[in-house]
Amino acid sequence: MTTNNDLIDQTVQEVVTSSTSSVTEAGPAAKHSSKLIDAINQVFALFRVNYHNQFYSAYSDTDVLNQAKRLWLDTLSYFTERQILQGAKKIIETSDYLPTLNRMLQCCEMSSEDGSLPSPKKAYIEACNAASPKCDAKWSHLAIYHAGQDTGWYRLTNEAESSSYPAYLENYRRICREISQGRKLTAPILSEQEEKTVPLSKTELKLRLKSLKNELGFK
Repeated sequence: MTTNNDLIDQTVQEVVTSSTSSVTEAGPAAKHSSKLIDAINQVFALFRVNYHNQFYSAYSDTDVLNQAKRLWLDTLSYFTERQILQGAKKIIETSDYLPTLNRMLQCCEMSSEDGSLPSPKKAYIEACNAASPKCDAKWSHLAIYHAGQDTGWYRLTNEAESSSYPAYLENYRRICREISQGRKLTAPILSEQEEKTVPLSKTELKLRLKSLKNELGFK
């Protein structure tokens, strides 16, 4: 029995030979790999086949189509070719409407990839639930920690998800893009804000009390 995935895979093979134009020309796309460019071209070819009237209405001329391809290429550049194609397949399987770039971004983030970064939602939940000090937490990926650090641990702990998640999402996506461009993430360190809130051990409390007594002249 032929499944939807089989049909989509077949369509990919049918359109790949006709999908390598426009975005491959000289310009902003030159900084991206040929495989990534080809994946974006395949996605647009798939959308043309599946959302025929909507597609030609949205991309009424070649210039508009080329601009859209370049925008999608830059935005989705930190995903693998496999994730991008999986994201496109998920959209085709679940939606009757031509997707926005934001919807494509969400579907790519939900696509599985061994050893890849966790989805933004999973990363957000892990950041919110991590115990203090954050530098000692067992992070599944350092990007989760750095996105939390940039968003603010207090904000993640005390603000509603409707407020804190969009901020975390923006930072997480930025860091993911930076990783794809070669950024090496540093190991977590104890921040000044956390240092003030981390409870002291009994030994540390005794030492500080003794030091304070000496400063005040008590024996």
